[in-house]
Amino acid sequence: MAGFLEGKNIAVTGAGSGIGKAVALHAASEGARVVVADYGVTMDGSNPTSEVADGVVAEIVGAGGTAVAVAGDVSEMAVGQAIVDAAISNWGSIDGVVCVAGILRERMLFNMSEAEWDDVVRVHLKGTFTVFRAALAVMRKQPTGGSLVGFTSGAFIGSTAQANYSAAKGGIVSLTKSAALTGLKYGVNANIIAPVAKTRMSDQVPFGLEMGAPEDIAPMVTYLLSDQAKDISGQIYTCVGPRISVWNQPKEVRSMFAPGLGRWTPEQIADILPRTIKTEEHPFLAELASRMKQMEERKAAEATAQG
Repeated sequence: MAGFLEGKNIAVTGAGSGIGKAVALHAASEGARVVVADYGVTMDGSNPTSEVADGVVAEIVGAGGTAVAVAGDVSEMAVGQAIVDAAISNWGSIDGVVCVAGILRERMLFNMSEAEWDDVVRVHLKGTFTVFRAALAVMRKQPTGGSLVGFTSGAFIGSTAQANYSAAKGGIVSLTKSAALTGLKYGVNANIIAPVAKTRMSDQVPFGLEMGAPEDIAPMVTYLLSDQAKDISGQIYTCVGPRISVWNQPKEVRSMFAPGLGRWTPEQIADILPRTIKTEEHPFLAELASRMKQMEERKAAEATAQG
């Protein structure tokens, strides 16, 4: 095999199925040697098995590529280290890591248990930290640096039934941007993908969204891992079907100042804020409000028809 990642050693977590598997297979097809890391659990995090990681390794090797499997709970520091060490011990370096692994525990915030919160944040957010931490410690000493790719979701700006998932994905954004700042002087870039693809996890989305396939995400990840993207860092990209989009960077958009530059009173804020800085629209809230209005109008129409 020869291609965009020729000679690079890449580790992918959650690589046993879905987007992670698509990324691992694509990276291998572009010349990378791949550590296929997956605990093989069900959506609720139970019944771990090494079979899924071994199966993807077999696919890569069968296609003429090179890969090794690591099965373990990525939220454990020792497993994050083992994933990076697998690349180094087998091939001498770690050039890129992609953190896709995750689980779901759906529950409305007011009903969510401590365990449901902890498990999701642990696998998504800490699971990204353990691999980033181990990889960056090595990459910063390598002349060639390296690349880190985290996975978030559009839900990082809010979710009605997945507050744990949303919080974890928001944490991954901040973590990856921090890694981008840390890695700048060492030649290590760090970027984030917010995928929209039909997987077993996307089946939990409560209302319809434009969906692509896991294979639509993989080429962008390959690009971010390549030398062609060394100058790109701290970015969030959405991939859905044929569309790739870049997210804006958070920043202050409007300001107001207290009269006489003194200290605000609540009464002054109540008077001035609605006339000056106002608010910014929350896209998910706007979408939900629109759908709720449509449902109410439909119910009203049905009631009128029946009356």
